[in-house]
Amino acid sequence: MSVYIVAKINITDREAYATYEAGFMPIFEKYEGRLLSVDETPTILEGSWSETRTVMAEFKDKESAMRWYQSSEYQELVQHRFQASSADIIIAQGL
Repeated sequence: MSVYIVAKINITDREAYATYEAGFMPIFEKYEGRLLSVDETPTILEGSWSETRTVMAEFKDKESAMRWYQSSEYQELVQHRFQASSADIIIAQGL
């Protein structure tokens, strides 16, 4: 069953974050992830949303998502995001 990753990211250093962005897609696609949305100006219906970027992605199942996230390639790359931003990220089960 499909799972969805939702990430609320607050980018604090765009230049450093660009290093993360440059390496992201090849690794993500290797693990068969599919980007659904990358939005820096989402429409807020309720509450507040102070993050500078919202990302939604899909994987065929939770195991695939975890293989991507825990892969050595991604763990090396994600260090750049850690240095340049803070984030709240979840995996949500599809229907």
